Amino acid sequence: MEGNKLIAALCYFSVLFAPFLFPLIVYFVTKQARVKQHAKASFLSHCIPVALFVFSAIMVIVLGMSQNDAFFGWWLLGALGGGLAHVIVAVWNIIKGIKVLQETGGNYQ
Repeated sequence: MEGNKLIAALCYFSVLFAPFLFPLIVYFVTKQARVKQHAKASFLSHCIPVALFVFSAIMVIVLGMSQNDAFFGWWLLGALGGGLAHVIVAVWNIIKGIKVLQETGGNYQ
């Protein structure tokens, strides 16, 4: 069914409007296994920048407190790394959503 394929693609596109909420809702509401698989994959990919942010924040706190002069460097490195990760994940999700829309066949029923 084309509607299910569209919902699966929207899970990936939701990185632009509701990164965590939409795939999570789709995962728990839908009964189609293929749509659930895409919802889970998109939710996990949306979590990558958040996990990197938490890791870099912990590193800033731990390493920044022990070396006061290096605090700004660690903060800047974490911010740049997190921003780059967010851009990469957003582009990957858009590409993946387009691929889902281009799929022929598939088990979306």
